Amino acid sequence: MKYTRLGSSELIVSEIAFGGMSLEPTTATALIQEAFDKGITFFDTADIYNKGENERMMGEALRSHRKEVILATKVGNQEKASGPGWDWNPSKAYILESVEKSLKRLQTDYIDLYQLHGGTMDDPMDETIEAFELLKEQGKIRAYGISSIRPNVIQQYVNRSNIASVMMQYSLLDRRPEEHCLDLLAEHNISVLARGSVARGLLAGKTPEPYLNYHEQEVQEAAEAVAALSSRERNRAATAIRYALFPKAVASAVVGIRTQEQLAEALQAGEASLSPEEYTELGQVLSAANYQEHRMN
Repeated sequence: MKYTRLGSSELIVSEIAFGGMSLEPTTATALIQEAFDKGITFFDTADIYNKGENERMMGEALRSHRKEVILATKVGNQEKASGPGWDWNPSKAYILESVEKSLKRLQTDYIDLYQLHGGTMDDPMDETIEAFELLKEQGKIRAYGISSIRPNVIQQYVNRSNIASVMMQYSLLDRRPEEHCLDLLAEHNISVLARGSVARGLLAGKTPEPYLNYHEQEVQEAAEAVAALSSRERNRAATAIRYALFPKAVASAVVGIRTQEQLAEALQAGEASLSPEEYTELGQVLSAANYQEHRMN
């Protein structure tokens, strides 16, 4: 496993991050413990996952390793008072209220990376940034970032804040970040956390189906290209994950882990590598799409 600094922060993260969105109570502790034992030190969750239960499970599983891991969570989605569902709330007051609940569930007195779980151009961004900066001053968080695929929102946070990272979808089947975001973030020493690197499993053996702007045949072509470059030492999932990790801006791939098989694939990706020639070869299979909405000014 390789480790790298997250943007301009003091956080050192494993190249493979444990994405905990789909944790199950019966297997969570064992999977998290094995991941830690085998070198994964970066664990990501969110307050919205299973209405906070996900944070609780992760906090309990990592309690004895707290000083040895980087713990990340997210904020901004507020449960509707009127019934099922969530409202978007990036206000300073809500962030300051929510962090206390997350700290309690995670059984810790600080969060390493606190992330805004979305973002729009209509948000009170200065107020949002104020909240994160205050939490840093108070020692309740060590760094902050955003989780967004919107280039115009990302650009605003690059210009106006001290974010350490941007979590965004990036894979062979979603190369939209290549147009502007990867270079922009690298230039400003802001790390990318790549999610969705196996494209819902379509690059790792799942039956081809349409994905974003690609039709089924194109998805199959991409999957076949990944398979052709894979081997016993670097399975298809690992090859796909290494593609997402290749750009300079990407510090870590946040891999969703719910099963033993997914953990094994993630760990193999952590030990594998992808050559520049292989990265170029994969990128030539399909034309990269651009963002159609939320473009930079």
